[in-house]
Amino acid sequence: MSVWLMILAAGAVTFLTRASFIFLLDRVKMPDWFWRGLRFVPVAVLSAIILPETVTRNGALDLSWRNPQIIAALLAVLVAWRTRNILLTILAGMIGLLAAQALLAL
Repeated sequence: MSVWLMILAAGAVTFLTRASFIFLLDRVKMPDWFWRGLRFVPVAVLSAIILPETVTRNGALDLSWRNPQIIAALLAVLVAWRTRNILLTILAGMIGLLAAQALLAL
């Protein structure tokens, strides 16, 4: 029973935190620095999700060139920087990962 109460409490806190922005933004004037800072939130969150998966292999830190995830990530970053196209970036990363895995398995 205490596990379910903990899950419900965590869900309520998460909901109220997110809903507060929706309900309060119409009533409260936020400073410009706040709005400028919000632009970086998606990039920071995505980086925090992707980076650990990129630099680890089999549960251990692997920063070598034998890590196919690093090769694919660098290729995806290059394509994103040059084209600014999300679909091409994803495709380049996927193809780069498959190619790196195949080449490194030799």
